[in-house]
Amino acid sequence: MEFILRKWTEKDLESLVKHANNFKIAKFLTNQFPYPYTKEAGQKFLSFVADQCSDKILAIDIKGEAVGSIGVFPQGDIHEKNAEMGYWLSEMYWGKGIMTEAIKQMCEYGFRQFDITRIYARPFGINRASQRVLEKAGFTLEARFPDALFKNGEFMDELIYSIRKDTVK
Repeated sequence: MEFILRKWTEKDLESLVKHANNFKIAKFLTNQFPYPYTKEAGQKFLSFVADQCSDKILAIDIKGEAVGSIGVFPQGDIHEKNAEMGYWLSEMYWGKGIMTEAIKQMCEYGFRQFDITRIYARPFGINRASQRVLEKAGFTLEARFPDALFKNGEFMDELIYSIRKDTVK
């Protein structure tokens, strides 16, 4: 299925709320991603992106509709050559290879756009689907931290996957 990565706009509010308002998505993200995902949460996100992150967080667009998000966040201090990646996709598009390709494109973009040599992602240990898309996109499992995360009343493992600039074609 074809998609593009593009900048978020204010016009994306309706589709953002429509696709983000899903517990199956929120349960695998930090608590900064609310559930239920309200219009106010969407406005706050779009304002944040416009003000601070328009070059770091992109919309996943299918047929003119924002159906997900992907971002690369360069780190600071002694981690300045690293960037963290985060992403989500509307449940209606799961299992179609979109996120694997979006991750590959975002890595190419991140390595081109920022002075970094490593991109990492931190999926939950129980989120096997996210682990698979990272592996398909060329990421390698670096570490597992047992019971490091606490979400929805339970402890979960935190995993660290990464990809290096010199391994991206």
